[in-house]
Amino acid sequence: MDLGTITSVVSARSRADLSILGADTQVLAGGTWLFSEPQDHLTTLVDLSTLGWPPLTSTAHGLEVAATCTLAELAHADHPAAALFRQCCSALLASEKIWNTATVGGNLSLSLPAGAMVSLMAALDATLTVWAANGDDYEIGVTEFVTGVNANVMQPGDVLRSIMIPTDSLDSRTAFRKVALAPLGRSGSVVIGRLAPNGEFVITITAATTKPVQLRFDALPTAADVAAKVAEIDVWFDDPHGKPDWRRHVSGVLAQEVLEELR
Repeated sequence: MDLGTITSVVSARSRADLSILGADTQVLAGGTWLFSEPQDHLTTLVDLSTLGWPPLTSTAHGLEVAATCTLAELAHADHPAAALFRQCCSALLASEKIWNTATVGGNLSLSLPAGAMVSLMAALDATLTVWAANGDDYEIGVTEFVTGVNANVMQPGDVLRSIMIPTDSLDSRTAFRKVALAPLGRSGSVVIGRLAPNGEFVITITAATTKPVQLRFDALPTAADVAAKVAEIDVWFDDPHGKPDWRRHVSGVLAQEVLEELR
């Protein structure tokens, strides 16, 4: 939709251009959520796409994903972990047009339970770099970054800069499961299993919970071990796309499935 209160769009060229962010000034990346509903409190948008951040950069430590990287750029990456990238992008159930516009950073910053990039980056133990409004930078893991439904640690004026996926996570074997109440419905539960090269086994549950939940084991656990850990979760989400008891049950079933696939 049109944002009728916007009077100015600033093309950011450097970090200094972000200093104007405030109550009536918001960043613009893909804009898929920004333009989906009225934003009557805004008068100015600061376009991050003009900063020219490379979408994907391989480093000695892993893969750096710019916050402005689109879902299409990530899903179509020529990378050994691209299969999981595509699976998580597909969980968003968006059109190719949206994939070409929506950004990884935007999805993370929204911090919704069914956020596909929250699922992916949490499962891969990614670290986020945030440009703080006071000029400092800080790094934080995804499971600490997202604090609840549509809530995270960023303060007004903070900007998510990039996501670093470590090499060990990229080299892991993974298994992906998703369930929804309708064939094209919003994710009711997304469960990703990851078996690391050192034998560590991690199950990440999102969409079913108000924030990402990880079950970590030093080695492949038994089915009973996994069931016990799932039973301890107390942050099940409740909305029209699934009641907590249903989300608890299906997440437990999917957790067993990813365990069996990776065993």
